Amino acid sequence: MENYYTEVPELKHHLNNPMMQRICELKEREYRDKDEFDYAPLDYNDAMDSYDRILAITGEITGEVVAPNAEGVDEEGPHCENGRVEYASGTKRNLDAMVKAGLNGMTMPRRFGGLNFPITPYTMCAEIVAAADAGFGNIWSLQDCIETLYEFGNEEQHSRFIPRICAGETMSMDLTEPDAGSDLQSVMLKATFDEEANCWRLNGVKRFITNGDAQLHLVLARSEEGTRDGRGLSMFIYDKNEGGVDVRRIEHKLGIHGSPTCELVYKNAKAELCGDRKLGLIKYVMALMNGARLGIAAQSVGLSQAAYNEGLAYAKDRKQFGKAIIEFPAVYDMLATMKAKLDAGRSLLYQTSRYVDIYKALDDISRERKLTPEERQEQKKYAKLADSFTPLSKGMNSEYANQNAYDCIQIHGGSGFMMEYACQRIYRDARITSIYEGTTQLQTVAAIRYVTNGSYMQTIREFETVECSEEMKPLLDRVKAMADKLDACANKIKEAANQDLLDIVARRLVEMSADIIMSHLIIQDATRNAELFTKSAVVYVNYAEAEVEKHNKFIENFEVEDMENYKK
Repeated sequence: MENYYTEVPELKHHLNNPMMQRICELKEREYRDKDEFDYAPLDYNDAMDSYDRILAITGEITGEVVAPNAEGVDEEGPHCENGRVEYASGTKRNLDAMVKAGLNGMTMPRRFGGLNFPITPYTMCAEIVAAADAGFGNIWSLQDCIETLYEFGNEEQHSRFIPRICAGETMSMDLTEPDAGSDLQSVMLKATFDEEANCWRLNGVKRFITNGDAQLHLVLARSEEGTRDGRGLSMFIYDKNEGGVDVRRIEHKLGIHGSPTCELVYKNAKAELCGDRKLGLIKYVMALMNGARLGIAAQSVGLSQAAYNEGLAYAKDRKQFGKAIIEFPAVYDMLATMKAKLDAGRSLLYQTSRYVDIYKALDDISRERKLTPEERQEQKKYAKLADSFTPLSKGMNSEYANQNAYDCIQIHGGSGFMMEYACQRIYRDARITSIYEGTTQLQTVAAIRYVTNGSYMQTIREFETVECSEEMKPLLDRVKAMADKLDACANKIKEAANQDLLDIVARRLVEMSADIIMSHLIIQDATRNAELFTKSAVVYVNYAEAEVEKHNKFIENFEVEDMENYKK
């Protein structure tokens, strides 16, 4: 693929969503930067043209530099010398190309050297990069940690740190520890205030830190002596230039080899507080993780696209019994389902990113002036939608990435088990997506309350009123019937008022909700662009209907006393 953006027309479809007009209006503050920055857009059309051109540049660099380097980076990987990380040679070339193209600090305001991009086109860039090399995507896309510093840091920190990220420096978020993985309340890295030096000092160990030798780190540490829960944790900024942190080792991983996953030792490292004390986990990490989860959803969609590309190309080329294997129903069934999952998952990803865009832009405006009552209502609406859609987007797309990578290898047959084919790298890279930044099981924990409080059902019922084409109406009727089954299942579980029962069927209720929401979104896409999405809409609704019925039967037949059979 020569250009990872222009050769995927579905991306431009999502870029041109009608919600983008409101997003641009909010992000650009009615295009006020045009008088100060010559590259700032003059109006909505100019802004959209700018996004389109930057996406095309990202797609070109990805096709000409990142993708050709991917196999070499996977084989070479980074290495550790004297407590520092040395990137693979291909990774260095990738970073150099991205920095020279000005593709860093993309979402940051222009006054700091950024492009002032909304989250949606930036997320598309992250998807594009991940489609070529998910490991490199982990390094490049961690620039979005700067969103948290921008949101919660002070103006002086903004002026010192944000321009550095816009100029191409890298970031990491240092959260997990040997005894604190998913349970971040157990973080024990110690932060003490040094009165003499008028700074904080960090001591302890962090583990599984992606891009752990980055220039700037956001660090979760225990600032309140004697505490052992989340209320004793604060967020800190560590600058590698200050010293005090060594890389003990780089983990030897199954996949994403280009991305160094590090164990870090903090030895009296100088740091500064980001935001207020005691809010590190309760407020700041939650914001950081939501952004990271959207990033993993984008990475997952990129991997799904890569798996589909490889599977389709091989199926067209490989001949058996006198014809290309793509002509066999068993193969084209797999490919059609892969494409349907890719299209539906991508629709969910960008619906989520648009929700995030609106509420974050309004949040930013509220730091400049008081929001109007209408704006406060809008902010509240889209913050809730973003919170409810993010775990669905991350959870479902990471599972689809794994499923598509699996099917890609299956299409390759024995060749897929050989290391010289890209599908094995995609398969290995995809596996982590349903684990890091919150496992699929934790996404279920985050999402289930939106089933029980009726939020998903309210959104689904609103989607049912969206105008669709005549061709899509029969599909819409079937999706409405799926929603009735979800409603009945949810009501049965709520009436039982048994937490253990809810926990054991939670994943099924969440997947039913996601399947129905994605069915609506792909129907909306097919209504706007029949040529691009009709096939996927038909295939995905067939798939989703079977999945919903499967879960419906399980919940319908499940009784409280059955739970004893699941316990070991």
